[in-house]
Amino acid sequence: MARVKRAVAGRKKRQTLVQRTKGYYGTSSRTFRGMKEQSQHSMQYQYRDRRNKKRDIRALWIQRINAAARVNGLSYSQFMHGLKLAGVELDRKVLAQVAYEDAEGFAALAEVAKKAIEAAQ
Repeated sequence: MARVKRAVAGRKKRQTLVQRTKGYYGTSSRTFRGMKEQSQHSMQYQYRDRRNKKRDIRALWIQRINAAARVNGLSYSQFMHGLKLAGVELDRKVLAQVAYEDAEGFAALAEVAKKAIEAAQ
């Protein structure tokens, strides 16, 4: 089998690591071993946090809906239950946007939810 010379490939690999870890503190940006470890950790954090971001954004939507529902005399769970009983199918993203940008529109949704709860009792 022919001999493989790795100078070009090795240099490319190291330069990729240098670019990836540029700006890190201390060993993480200066030694090859430190760069390699830091890069691996950074990639793990990226992967984890892409999923955690979805969790955080959903929590923010729920907080906004809760705040707007309480202004209209309902708790979050009562509001969501009322919408379900009324047959209104809006996801939390849209509800949060309505709560944030259109207080009158959200008040109308709250009234629909209240009426549905009263009708169910």
